[in-house]
Amino acid sequence: MRWTLPSDQVPTAWFNVAPHLPAPLDPPLHPGTRQPLGPDDLAPLFPMALIAQEMSTEPWIDVPGPVLDLLRLWRPTPLVRAHRLEQALGTPARIYYKDESVSPAGSHKPNTAVAQAHYNKEEGVPRLTTETGAGQWGSALAFATALLGMECKVYMVRASFGQKPYRRVMMETWGATVEASPVDEPDHPGSLGSAISDAVRDAAGRADSHYSLGSVLNHVLLHQTVIGLEAKEQLALAGEERPDVVIGSCGGGSNLGGLALPFVPDADVELLAVEPASCPTLTEGRFDYDFGDTAGLTPLLSMYTLGHDFVPPSIHAGGLRYHGDSPIISNLVRHGRMRAVAYPQGTVFDAAVQFARTQGSIPAPETSHAIRAAIDEALRAKEEGTERVILFSYSGHGLLDLQAYDDYLSGRLDAS
Repeated sequence: MRWTLPSDQVPTAWFNVAPHLPAPLDPPLHPGTRQPLGPDDLAPLFPMALIAQEMSTEPWIDVPGPVLDLLRLWRPTPLVRAHRLEQALGTPARIYYKDESVSPAGSHKPNTAVAQAHYNKEEGVPRLTTETGAGQWGSALAFATALLGMECKVYMVRASFGQKPYRRVMMETWGATVEASPVDEPDHPGSLGSAISDAVRDAAGRADSHYSLGSVLNHVLLHQTVIGLEAKEQLALAGEERPDVVIGSCGGGSNLGGLALPFVPDADVELLAVEPASCPTLTEGRFDYDFGDTAGLTPLLSMYTLGHDFVPPSIHAGGLRYHGDSPIISNLVRHGRMRAVAYPQGTVFDAAVQFARTQGSIPAPETSHAIRAAIDEALRAKEEGTERVILFSYSGHGLLDLQAYDDYLSGRLDAS
């Protein structure tokens, strides 16, 4: 019920979905002039190697050797069949999940953190700033910069700063400095948009710093495609020709994109994005150019958005509390190659507890959105009497999210 690959089978090239999209991506726009950005416009925040990846249409991009060496600390990650969950549901569907919780930071986020830290160090940048919602991205970048001997400053959404203190401790253990965001509004619960503003201001104001983003941008999703590339090999080992549906929780889109993008060329594979009902970007947002941050400092991206000044409720899935979505994911949804659903928090935790009591692992609140959708897909297969192969991303464990489970089990959780 578990398929692994040896460490020498970590993918040596990232899959670039750009040539396979149903329509070309709209160019990012300069926040001041509203004209298409050039590489020089991004150079104050990102190293040139990442800028090139952001704009590349090459179908494959080689993974540097030093990045492969770091990825091999935990990759390839296992593919697991959720056989006990299948039995509990009484479904003819076969449910598989890619277990990204085995990374040192406990989630999929280090897949891009080590790459971004590497390229910045190669360009001579000693310090990175970033934002984090639930703390998974901040933890991953703190881990990566520690291994590469760099400084890291993390602006953590204030609601999560209070809810998830041990994520802050993780970051500080790896040497990062963590501050609650927004820094100038101590009574504000914060949002990823405002934390991005804080991090961008910091990086732009110092010659020794660059900004690092954990989701949304093309190069971030590119680095995450190691997930889907490995999953393809492992499904073949499990005797499956292909999945019928690939499912991922979606905040900015990196976890979903990492698993789903390598399957985009196969029209027989359905792709499903899952988001919180309290922050329904893909299901209720508008498709438009918008800023990635609250203060309007970042480039304008063409995406589904709830508006850059939108402040979502303080749900426990802090990593999904983002007003916008990746231009790549937005492109796929807009043109019908991917569909999206939204769930309230209560039904998500119902699924999380069912998963924990059958499979044993306690999932992160973010991951639990994908589990909810996988269960619903399996129940639909049961109703229809059809065999379906369901693949979802187990994007991170919930061992540092136990306050959320305590709230659920004690009846204090806001179910909306």
